Amino acid sequence: MAPLLLGTVMLVAQLQLVPSRPAVVSGDEPGQPELVRKAASLQEEIPDGAAPNGSAQQLPQTIIIGVRKGGTRALLEMLSLHPDVAAAENEVHFFDWEEHYSQGLGWYLSQMPFSAPHQLTVEKTPAYFTSPKVPERVHDMNPAIRLLLILRDPSERVLSDYTQVFYNHVQKRKPYPSIEEFLVRDGRLNVDYKALNRSLYHLHMQNWLRFFPLRRIHIVDGDRLIRDPFPEIQKVERFLRLSPQINASNFYFNKTKGFYCLRDGGRDRCLHESKGRAHPQVDPRLLNKLHEYFHEPNKKFFELVGRTFDWH
Repeated sequence: MAPLLLGTVMLVAQLQLVPSRPAVVSGDEPGQPELVRKAASLQEEIPDGAAPNGSAQQLPQTIIIGVRKGGTRALLEMLSLHPDVAAAENEVHFFDWEEHYSQGLGWYLSQMPFSAPHQLTVEKTPAYFTSPKVPERVHDMNPAIRLLLILRDPSERVLSDYTQVFYNHVQKRKPYPSIEEFLVRDGRLNVDYKALNRSLYHLHMQNWLRFFPLRRIHIVDGDRLIRDPFPEIQKVERFLRLSPQINASNFYFNKTKGFYCLRDGGRDRCLHESKGRAHPQVDPRLLNKLHEYFHEPNKKFFELVGRTFDWH
């Protein structure tokens, strides 16, 4: 498989003369008026919370909930090409870290970017998808929120997961075991390896569907986003009810890096070099075991969401 896509530009400089209204309040969105009231009251708790030109911090109307090593950073940066999107730069970890959650929604609001009234505020924290407490907490904040979930082939995601941790240790000059030492125990696949659990998508999805209907969760095909990003981003625009502003010309294939990067306003940019690293060489027999292990869980996930993906 080609190296993990990643390429991207930060914020768009072009403004719309007639902005779209992504956060439309309608009959099927009972949580939106309450969210507006929450943000207004919380804003009073934050010193210097207002900015010139009528911009202010807003609670997110959309969250990219995961999955780790699924392409969340690429998705966020691509979405940030849209002039009606204001994206939080860092992973906030509000709903999954107790030390953050205990500080309340006022703290969460303070982590959001300043945005115009018509803009959609988005944050992404990949760990949300696999954290048991998060779905209920997000629902308590806003039951009408729109959620984005980007997924890749579960086996490839496991390899990417290992690769990230491996290079983190290398940078700190610390030793780290081979991937075989994590994947195999007593001659069998080590099902206790955390990276395997993160790829059991059906288990985590079941938890989210306890609190949100499927129509509130848009699943982005991370593998297709790597190969041909524009059609996937078009689907995201439609799901978020954004006007179609992102074009095919915003994407170009970087032959040197081997994946797509982004172009906006004459600026070309790719993601950090830590993205798209080559995976470790794994014995084909072990890879087959990995594919076999995910075969049934994948089928359960397909049935759960009513669609299939081109995974092993």
